[in-house]
Amino acid sequence: MLPETRRALTRRVAVGQAQGRTPSLVGAVMRDGRQVWCGARSMLEGHEPGDDTQYRIGSLTKTFVAVLVMRLRDEGRLDLADPLGKHLRLSQAENATIAQLLSHTAGLASETAGPWWERTPGELRPELASILADEPARHPAGRVFHYSNPGFALLGALVSELRGQPWHEVLGQEVLAPLGMVRTTLAPQPPYARGFAVHPWADVMQLEPAEATGLMAPAGELWSTPADLCRFAAFLLDGDERVLAGQTLAEMRVPASPPGDDAWAGGYGLGLQLFRRDGRVLFGHGGSMPGFLATLCVSPDDGVGAIALANATSGPDIGAIAIDLAMIVAAHEPRLPARWKPLPEADQALLALTGLWYWGPRPYVLRLLADRAVELAPVSGHGRSSVFRAEPDGTWTGLGGYYLGEKLRAVPGADGTVDHLDLGSFVFTREPYDAGAPLAARPDPDGWRGF
Repeated sequence: MLPETRRALTRRVAVGQAQGRTPSLVGAVMRDGRQVWCGARSMLEGHEPGDDTQYRIGSLTKTFVAVLVMRLRDEGRLDLADPLGKHLRLSQAENATIAQLLSHTAGLASETAGPWWERTPGELRPELASILADEPARHPAGRVFHYSNPGFALLGALVSELRGQPWHEVLGQEVLAPLGMVRTTLAPQPPYARGFAVHPWADVMQLEPAEATGLMAPAGELWSTPADLCRFAAFLLDGDERVLAGQTLAEMRVPASPPGDDAWAGGYGLGLQLFRRDGRVLFGHGGSMPGFLATLCVSPDDGVGAIALANATSGPDIGAIAIDLAMIVAAHEPRLPARWKPLPEADQALLALTGLWYWGPRPYVLRLLADRAVELAPVSGHGRSSVFRAEPDGTWTGLGGYYLGEKLRAVPGADGTVDHLDLGSFVFTREPYDAGAPLAARPDPDGWRGF
């Protein structure tokens, strides 16, 4: 990394620590799959934390739990449309679907019944029913985004039920060990930061409690390090077949509830937060627990991930700091485009499909990609476009935008050659309004003429 980039990153951490009035603040950057920088600023000169120092990461824990749930889905052990009651004996929230819990759209209360769970022992909530408010539903299920910590406690219990062991043990075996995240744990292990509250109007502070939250642990219990979180950021960017495929991670990044308007700055997928800054969409998660703040974000366009951790209850804008770190790298050292390479082989039948196709009068171009995938996009201007994954049956499945999940088929004519493309009943022909096309794409009987 260039010296100028390192200087800019170091300054951002220093400014964050000073303006946020936090005992310590550490930042780290992952680029193209590996950690490339870590910097910290402490209230005591010469006592800066390193990339192996643990901080409590709060709700970033939720993304780890979501990965465990999606592994169960990919194995066929559950469906995201399943109601929770299909797998857990629970009179409350039993009709909430797993997808709704993952995306905070189940309408459940934000917090637990009784005293605030983050500052009280888990023993006060001995059963799943005791973590839910007397009236857990705050909104109609599936209608709005409403952040729910108990919702992810239920998902942790779901993992434990289906795996037959505690969720955090499953996490260690199925995610942390394969990714080499040996310093991500349920309870702190030295060296770790102590959590503090800083007085709002005076430069004094006090220790914050670090309670074991019991059944609420899946909502925010984990401790981790900058180095481990860089490994996790690399996984979230590209996937790892030992843990979760990149295709599933891409599914988790799709917004699960309406963003509100065209100027949206954030959203939520399945256990992943979405951030938007200067036209870039990043994903990751933030977190807070008494004495700690954390954010991990990844910019897929730049191949960059950034982590920011602080040991203060409030003060620094930890999310903005993490995003700034990613944007500094993107601005100072923009990613080189992937090297162009020819395909190792080309199926002549697929090659014959490339080129111009028309949806009515509008021209589209079909391009052949690696692994028999194709891209269909307008020749010019804005419009519906997507990359399509090749399927064993000779069809393709849309991977984004309007055509996400839709089927693209090459339909043969009477002579056996491809007559037209069918994309979810949209017909694409080689000529605008081809006279021999199916009904949906036939021209006016009088043809093209002047008026």
